[in-house]
Amino acid sequence: MLVPRRSNTVVHLLVILILWVFVVVSVESGIGVNWGTVSFHRLKPTTVVDLLRDNKIQKVKLFEADSDVLKALMGSGIQVMVGIPNEMLSLLSSSLSASDLWVHQNVSAYMGHGGADIRYVAVGNEPFLNSYNGQFQNLVMPALLNLQQSLVKANLAGYVKLVVPCNADAYESALPSQGAFRPELTQIMTQLVQFLDSNGSPFVVNIYPFLSLYGNADFPQEYAFFEGTTHPVTDGANVYTNAFDGNYDTLVAALSKLGYGQMPIVIGEIGWPSDGAVGANITAARVFNQGLINHILLNKGTPLRPQSPPMDVYLFSLLDEGAKSTLPGNFERHWGIFSFDGQAKYALNLGLGNKELRNAKNVQYLPSRWCVASPSSDLTNVVNHMRLACSVADCTTLNYGGSCNEIGEKGNISYAFNSYYQLQMQDSRSCDFDGLGMVTFLDPSVGDCRFLVGVTDKGSASSASQTTYQWWVLVLLLILHVTFWL
Repeated sequence: MLVPRRSNTVVHLLVILILWVFVVVSVESGIGVNWGTVSFHRLKPTTVVDLLRDNKIQKVKLFEADSDVLKALMGSGIQVMVGIPNEMLSLLSSSLSASDLWVHQNVSAYMGHGGADIRYVAVGNEPFLNSYNGQFQNLVMPALLNLQQSLVKANLAGYVKLVVPCNADAYESALPSQGAFRPELTQIMTQLVQFLDSNGSPFVVNIYPFLSLYGNADFPQEYAFFEGTTHPVTDGANVYTNAFDGNYDTLVAALSKLGYGQMPIVIGEIGWPSDGAVGANITAARVFNQGLINHILLNKGTPLRPQSPPMDVYLFSLLDEGAKSTLPGNFERHWGIFSFDGQAKYALNLGLGNKELRNAKNVQYLPSRWCVASPSSDLTNVVNHMRLACSVADCTTLNYGGSCNEIGEKGNISYAFNSYYQLQMQDSRSCDFDGLGMVTFLDPSVGDCRFLVGVTDKGSASSASQTTYQWWVLVLLLILHVTFWL
């Protein structure tokens, strides 16, 4: 029997709808990267954006609203999460005018046709961290509420979502299924997840199995990776063979206790350093990051969220940041999947179309020359010179567990001298060290210990100075704004 054309149309639409639902449900997690800029040798932002595009990376998370970086991202099609440093929370929580100005300067100004695709604003960075002793705890919600109002005024609230990246120490439990937020955070976390849910925002969490291993001698090493373990965690009917799943499900349980067990979760930071500590090396970094990506893209999810992996995962990080604080450990400067100059450290398939990482192109290096200890000099009194060089430049690879830890005394001296020399843009005077240093045109690198050559295509000032400058500009504009209206 012939079916009327109208019924055919309905059937056709139903088929399309079913297929559309299937596609939406089956969408894999997005793999992005954190782009930190606390570096002595900072590449031009345009060079880094080209690196992102060549590697088909479509999601990037920034720790501040750096104008040069945001300009470089305009028209790239890359989705952006812009960060607000914790130090700005006090001002943004106390003044709606300051919030309006921040959104205008750092979001609205870069969006629109051909602009930056800003999808998220990260309000603070791990503001509930235990070590902050509650310093920022009561500033988060007022800042969120002000910023949300500002986004509404700018007609961006439907597109740009506010999130709060949390450290995994915000929740705790001996077993994943018993996960709960720290008691002193219960009230504010309840308010936060209610806000996130009502505005269609995900919960953003940073998970670091490396730090669990680094800080606990009893932590089973293989449990930090994704290749199976002889020390699984049994939680009722669920068995956990890797730290990531266990940590993730602890958060799921904590959210469930607040009534938000289905809230979307984004992994804001996760990775493995390649230097600067025992267990931080190229091999471990590659095995962890590749294992993580494969695990996520299998789409299996976790025991508490089967077939439902994280919404997005941002690897930490894109580039090494040689000017970061080493207070947590020397490894802090070595999280990048690329070295400071955009060169891949190891083979890695991000699952984005390329089978391996592609290096940054057209990087402009300083001439191929290095500063080393003069073989004819008495190096007895070199300690103060080394101390000076390493107080300014990055010498973290020389420490125990580092890739340059076993190159000998003279090698250590040369490495320190060269790090300082490159930082000073190869100024000949910076290789003198009272006659103890000399310039060589032979690469002194030894094995995995790489003696760097600086780059000339430096970007703008470091992110720390950018943040300070941005904060003072915001305060000044706010004062002028208030004065005008008075």
